[in-house]
Amino acid sequence: MFTSAILAASLLATAVSAHRPGAAHAAHAHSAKRSLPAHAWYHADNHPARALFARDATATSTLQPGTPAWVASFPSSTPDAKAMPQAWKDALNAAVAAGLIPNDAPSHLDGQGGQPTYATGVDPNSPNSVCSGTYKCKLPGQIWDSPEGVWGISFDDGPLPETSDKLYAFLQEKNQHATHFMIGVNIINAIPQFKMAYETLKDDIAVHTWTHPQMTGLTNEDVTAQLGWTIQAISDLTGGRLPRFWRPPTGDTDRRVDAIAKEVFGLTTVMWNQDTEDWSITTGGTTVDAVNKDLQTWFAGPKNPGLIILEHELSDQSVGAFIANYPAGIAAGWKAVASTDPIITNTTVYRNAADNDAAVSSLAMVLSPSSSASSAASSSTTAAATGGAAHPNANEATGAGPGTSTSATNAAAGNKAVATNSQAGSATQSSPSTSATPKNGATGFARPSAFIASLALLTLPFLA
Repeated sequence: MFTSAILAASLLATAVSAHRPGAAHAAHAHSAKRSLPAHAWYHADNHPARALFARDATATSTLQPGTPAWVASFPSSTPDAKAMPQAWKDALNAAVAAGLIPNDAPSHLDGQGGQPTYATGVDPNSPNSVCSGTYKCKLPGQIWDSPEGVWGISFDDGPLPETSDKLYAFLQEKNQHATHFMIGVNIINAIPQFKMAYETLKDDIAVHTWTHPQMTGLTNEDVTAQLGWTIQAISDLTGGRLPRFWRPPTGDTDRRVDAIAKEVFGLTTVMWNQDTEDWSITTGGTTVDAVNKDLQTWFAGPKNPGLIILEHELSDQSVGAFIANYPAGIAAGWKAVASTDPIITNTTVYRNAADNDAAVSSLAMVLSPSSSASSAASSSTTAAATGGAAHPNANEATGAGPGTSTSATNAAAGNKAVATNSQAGSATQSSPSTSATPKNGATGFARPSAFIASLALLTLPFLA
């Protein structure tokens, strides 16, 4: 649902782009990418988060994706939140100021992989409190289960040389799509494997943080940096596509972390309802036989709810277990799709449009109190126009697709409705790692229309 603020920010991004050298070439090169495909893991071209990823990392720029200079532009390990782009800081601060990020203290983690604990009186099991994913508490909009008879296939912790190569060759042979929840530092160190997943397999690419930390123990700023840098790498390597989904390492999220992902970057959280624990085969935590037995049991079991199984492209053994058991899943009658396939995410582009190509409701309708009140649960993204040039593909801001949410000081808001299948399901957690080859795997606006209108007023002076 677009507001005057997002319209203003979109115009601003286009104006800045028009004054950047090479803008005319970029407009020509991307003119064919207009509408959101029926199955898209990435945000539409005019999504407000584009303004958060402003640097010019294109094939015609000095910062060409994949080059040593491009790799050096990213953190080599845990990101320093103080050094992240100002636009991300502005977006986070605006979401906090708007009351969209719960003022919850970070959890305490007893060592890497430990169970998060919270202050006395805080209930991690309650949706009305912090609602911790580690404790199986489920927030509205999160994805835990597939529909009946559907097997959502996904792999965490890639891309990695050799193990990912083996997996991708098998997926290509079977013409099977999957979702790859990728670690940022692995992306920049395994670019051929990333390109295989994206360009050759045309699989879904999603966020698994930059260095694979447990997220609830981090500050708001550190959460933002972990997500933002991973999105930046994916965007640079895919011609400006911004991923729409993420998975927290070890399943460690709560309402504060989830809100930052949604309100700053428009990310939807994808969890799981069965865990192979295959990440721990190489460390003695489980065995190939145990993983095989679990997979066979789940495939032969009830089909409602459907399956989202936690698996990893982390070792020969974890990849081998998937390959060995994939035929059994198909033979059992499961419909195998990527974990972020719309069959599972049940995604619509606009709450105020009939479909991807339909007209969007009028601005007057968007700003009306009844319209604002009718939207129940929002995912949101910010576009901070100050402090940076337009996204390298800002000329695509006229394409159709979802905007999702809040705003930075002089930027934008829009919204996307994501209806999900949130049936009850069980999930167990895997353990963490922060290295490039980790051990583990791992709503419309219900806000005052006056607030939305004020965003437009903040933005318009920059268009003068």
